[in-house]
Parts: sequence; structure tokens; C-alpha cells
Amino acid sequence: MRILLIEDDYLLAQAVATALTKQNYVVDIAADGEAGWELISVCNYDLILLDVILPKLDGISLCRQLRQSGHQMLILLLTAKDTKTDKIIGLDAGADDYVVKPFDFQELSARIRALLRRGNTSLPPILEWGSLRLDPSTCEVTYADIVLNLTAKEFSLLDLFLRNNQRIFSRSAIVDQLWSAEKDPPEENTIKSHIKSLRQKLKAAGANYDFIETVYGMGYRLKALSNEQKCQKNQQETDLKQQKTLLTAIAQQLENFKVKVGSRITVLNLAADALRKGLLDVELRQKAEQEAHKLAGSLGSFGFPKGSLLANEIEDIFQNLKSTSQAKCFYLDKLLIKLQRELEKTPVEQRQNLLLVISNDRQVVEELIKEVENQELQVKIATNLTTARNIIPSLNPDVVLLDLDIHKDSLKLLTELSQRLPLPEIPVLVFTERNNFSYRVEVARAGGRGFLQKSMPPSQILESVSQILEQTCIIEARVMVVDDDSQTLTFIQQSLEPLGLTLKTLEDSRYFWDNLTEFSPDLLILDVEMPHINGIELCQVVRNDPYYKFLPVLFLVENVNTDIVEQIFAIGADDCISKTAKNSQLITHVLNRIKRT
Repeated sequence: MRILLIEDDYLLAQAVATALTKQNYVVDIAADGEAGWELISVCNYDLILLDVILPKLDGISLCRQLRQSGHQMLILLLTAKDTKTDKIIGLDAGADDYVVKPFDFQELSARIRALLRRGNTSLPPILEWGSLRLDPSTCEVTYADIVLNLTAKEFSLLDLFLRNNQRIFSRSAIVDQLWSAEKDPPEENTIKSHIKSLRQKLKAAGANYDFIETVYGMGYRLKALSNEQKCQKNQQETDLKQQKTLLTAIAQQLENFKVKVGSRITVLNLAADALRKGLLDVELRQKAEQEAHKLAGSLGSFGFPKGSLLANEIEDIFQNLKSTSQAKCFYLDKLLIKLQRELEKTPVEQRQNLLLVISNDRQVVEELIKEVENQELQVKIATNLTTARNIIPSLNPDVVLLDLDIHKDSLKLLTELSQRLPLPEIPVLVFTERNNFSYRVEVARAGGRGFLQKSMPPSQILESVSQILEQTCIIEARVMVVDDDSQTLTFIQQSLEPLGLTLKTLEDSRYFWDNLTEFSPDLLILDVEMPHINGIELCQVVRNDPYYKFLPVLFLVENVNTDIVEQIFAIGADDCISKTAKNSQLITHVLNRIKRT
């Protein structure tokens, strides 16, 4: 399969190309729309990965131009965040699908596979020819159950022949399909050498040497099957081989990315300094906007999701710079400091949310898999409870969808997953054909997080899955707590740190400002009564600052009475809670405040 990637961010383009090459795709890269058009005019591509914002010729215009010229290859748009207009216009212009930047490399890979399947609906997911079996999703090739260890080019050759099993490929046709346009075409003996090596490996596994036959004067093709029949094997539970392949490829590019991304940060710092001094010219502003845009689109893909959000805010500042103010310069400096701190951290592992479906209802499962193709979700299937119990420890799914009709002991598995101490609970949604109240009660008692009907549309079932994932994700936020009572600080710390929140506690309010500016919290929790400087005064200081005036503030009060509530809300508090509140109440107030920021 040959892919053209049209992307002006060199670092991101190289990383995507590396990841796709590891999956045996042939990838060409173009840095602008015009260069992409030139490559399309001379090469045949199965798929085009097309960035929307490009130099010379933008992605939407190029997509429209391709369709008007009669090109029918698949087009997958790469769009910026929150640009719904771009998505709609792009799809109207003829694109087949879109992925939002920054994207997860696994999601991108899944979208590509889904599109290629859609574009070749007659082709099965597993390619078979007699006793030969090639699995494109895991890159595994077997002959009569013997695994063949193939090179990347040998795999690509075999994949090409299997997908076109009636076609004769000349050497030039093989080169067009399997060699990148950036590289010099191989010599004739190179093709012969790959074919010879592939034949020998097939023969060693038990196939005839001429499994791939030579049609003299024309080229090569698969030899027609005689008495050999296609293998009929049930697809086993898939493993995480593809994920490991992708993560390995991206890890190889990460160090290169981290080294070169420094030059982009330098441009942003230069622009911020010029803005502060009133010397920012149009050229530097545009350069800073471009670099921020590239960072917003790529940092999340390399394991820095917060970095992408910060870069997006920085891009907005340079993009909408109609006037300069001290507050805007201060805010830009804070964003750049936060961005550099994020890049000093260890990147988070790219991983799609994993849904484990436990069901032997083929129709329901197939409909769910089809529906999930366009979502950021990975799906694994277990057709019985025994298999599910065996694979759950290694898969560690984010959520389980359990068919209660699969076995009479289904509720036992539900109880196990909701009470698997000391390991964290795995949220379980159940779906069934039954719909009586007593059964609903049993599911609730066993720890079920949702009761769904099999008759529901797949989209509605997956919507419930998404809601559970949103509720269970660890919230990454910074919370600063100021209270002169050490016991209160300990109680808050023990309550909030298990949620994944980063805490900063302070007993002496005289050191408040230095700690605030250094820690830069997402939520501030203040005690009302404190020596030296009380919480109300601290809140007023925060509300008077142009940068921190919108920081959420939650007050801790001894007694929630009308007078104190009116007083703290009058000076700008967002919420208050009694110091005697339970752990669960504190968590609810804190999470609600963070989610609204």
C-alpha cells in the first residue's frame, strides 16, 4: 500500500512516515500542496494524508482539485483542533475522513486501516492463499501454521501479490508500488533477490518453490491453487503487537523531536520578548504563530498533551494580537514557562482507551466493531468468560462491556472486576436482552456501572462507554492549599493526591505570592481565618491580578453561615465547603471546580 503524506511540519511528518513504514506501508512526503500535486501526477497512491493548513496550496483546495480532476484515491484530512468548519468543508470537498491534531499515532493507524478496508471492501481483513495466511494488522505471515520471518520488503511483496492474486506484476510495476519516490529505483537484480529469498522461506515452511511463479517476459504472480484449499481458521484473540510496533517507532523519533523542538521554543521566546519591548514586527509575529501552530499539532502526538494545549493558547495570542497590554505580555510569559516545564517532563505513553467486549453474539459484536472504526477507541473481543479472565490481567482494559446472556455466571465476573483489590476497579457496563427490575438490582449490587439493552443502536452503547471513560479518567491538575492547620492540610492531601492531582500546601500565608507564581495552580483552596494574612485578603490579591484574576478559588470555612458565605462570594470566591465535610464531599467540590475551568 502506498501513502502520500502532505505535511509542512518536518518533525511530525518524519515521525508519521517512520511509524507507517514500520507497518509495511510505502510513504512519500510532500511539504506543501504544490509539491503534493506534483507527486500525485506521477505516482499512484492508495491513500493521501493531507494537512489542512499548508504553504502554497492549502489542503482543502488540493482535495477539491484532486476530486475535480477525477482522482479517486482515499483522502484522510489532518485538521487543527476545534475547526469544525474545516472538517465540513473538507468532507464536502471530497475527503473520506479526518483526524484531529494532535492525534494519537495508534488512532491514525486505525483510521488508515479502516479507510483502506472501506476502499477495498472485497478484500478480507486476513489475506489467505491456500495454506498461506497474512494478517495485515499484526504483520504476521504463516504457512501451514509455521511462522515466516520476513523482511519488510518481502512482507510488502507478499501483501501486494495476495491483494492482487490474479495480476502479473512486472519489475517496474513492483518498483512503483513498493519503493518511495525519494529513493533511487532498485536494480533488476534487487527485485530478483527479494523474490528468491521469499520463495526459499516459503519452501522451508512446506510450499512449492514456485509458489510465486515467473511468467517469462511479463513478471511474477501467485501460482494458481490446485487441490490446496484455503485455510478456515477462526481469528484468535488479537494481542498488542501492533501497539508495541508503533510505540517502538515513535520512541525512535522522540529524541530527535526533543532536540529540534528547542528551536521553535526559541522563536516563541524571541517574539514574546519583542512584544514586551514593543518591537514585534509582522514577520516575527507570523513566524511565532506558525511555530506555535506546529507545536499545537504535534506535541500531543509525541506524548505532551498539555503542551499542545499551551501551544494552542500561544498561537491564539499571536493570531489575535490587535493590541498590546502588560497583562497580555505577562500571560504569554507564563504560558511559555509552563510549556517549557511540560517539555522537561517524561512524555506520557500514547495509548488509546481499550474496550473489552465479552460476548458470543456475533451480530452485536460486528455492529459494535463497525461503529467504533471512527472513534478513538481500541476494541478487543472475548467470546467466553474463561478467555476473558485469562486476558484481562495482560490487557488491563479501561472499560468492559459484558454480555450477561453469555453464561449463567456472568454476574460473578462482574463482581470480580468491581472488587479486585488491591488492583483498581475496572468499570463494567452490562448489556442483555432481559429487562426486569430484579435483574437490574442484581447488576447494581454486583457493581455494574450501566445496564444496556442489546436492542440499542451501537452508537448509543458506545456513547455510554465514552461517558464511563470520561468519568474514570485521572484528572491532571495542580491544586494549591493555604491553611495554618497542618491536620487540615494532611486531610486534603490524603483525599486529593490519589486522584492524580498535584498538590502544593502552605501553612504561612506570608509566603503566598512566591509560591503561587512558582507553582501556578489550576485551583486555589483557602482557609478563611489565618494569622498574618487571612484567606479573604489573599482572594482579593488574586482577583486584583490581571493573570490570576480568573483562577478558581474554593474556601474552607468553620461554619457555613449566611454572613460568611455572602462575604466570600462578594470578594470573588467560586465555592465554599465546611472543614467538617466528608472526604467524598471535598472530592466532589474540587473535581467540579476543576472541570469547569
